Formats: sequence, structure tokens, C-alpha cells
Amino acid sequence: MAPRRTSRLALRQMATTDLDDMAALLADPRVMRYYPAPKTREQAEAWIAWNLDSYGRYGFGLWLVQTLDGTFVGDCGLTMQDVDGQREVEVGYHVRAELQGQGLATEAALACRDHATALGVQRLIAIIDPANLPSRRVALKLGMQLEKTSTAHGGVRHIYATELPVPPT
Repeated sequence: MAPRRTSRLALRQMATTDLDDMAALLADPRVMRYYPAPKTREQAEAWIAWNLDSYGRYGFGLWLVQTLDGTFVGDCGLTMQDVDGQREVEVGYHVRAELQGQGLATEAALACRDHATALGVQRLIAIIDPANLPSRRVALKLGMQLEKTSTAHGGVRHIYATELPVPPT
């Protein structure tokens, strides 16, 4: 199950039919500038497969993000990550370069944070390249604080974190 719709966005599970959109997104050097390198089409296909596996294994993953009229925006969601020997739930997102700066990452990430709370996740992190100011701003808008610096995903990363409220019963 994906997070609820927002005022502008719908999130849904990725499918193999999303390969063209996801391959274009993950191959864009502007979108992937804080990753070691943009991804190939084959890596994008593996990205989708990883998320399909995650949905079955954990009940969440990165979801495909679209505007309410069906325009592809990117992906956003929850993933399991290993940070300093701890299993953590991370919120992550990628937004098409031409759509950045409109608050779409924040809007989708807030829906994912709320979904994590509903799932009973108690702690949420974001793994962010220290130079990635836009992602640091999103993390702060999610109520996260810089917790530590770690080596993850091929380099030094800031780990932002927040404790989530216990959902009402």
C-alpha cells in the first residue's frame, strides 16, 4: 500500500512498465549529482526490481510519484538501509530536474513520513551528501535534525533523523 494522495501528488507502487520514466530519471546527471554516478537503463531496471522486492519484504519501498493528472514526477518512499551496523528506515526521493524547486519532494516525503508513522515505524532517517542543500532542507521540513556524519553510499554522508509518534490505536 502506498501513502495517501497529497494536494498535488499520487504515489503508487512501481511496475516494470515504468522503466522508461525511471531510466530517464536515474540517468539524468542533474538528478543524480549527489550519487557516485547516474544509472544505466539496466541499473534502473534493477532499481525497480529492488523496490518490487522491498514491497513484498517490508511492505514499503520507493513509490512512483505522479501529479494528479498523471505526469511523472519521480520516486519517493521508504527503504531499509544499513548505517553504522544499524538497520534503519530511510525516506528518499528523486524529482525530475525540470520539476525541482516546486516543493514536490517535500510534499511527497511528508506523505511518506506520515505513512511510516501509520506503519508503526518509530524512527526515520535521511542519508544526505553534505553538499546537497535542497535535500537537507527537505529533511528539516520533515522534522529531522542532523544526528551524525557517517560513511555510506560511497562517501561521507550526513545522517538526519527523527523519532516518529506512536500511531493511535
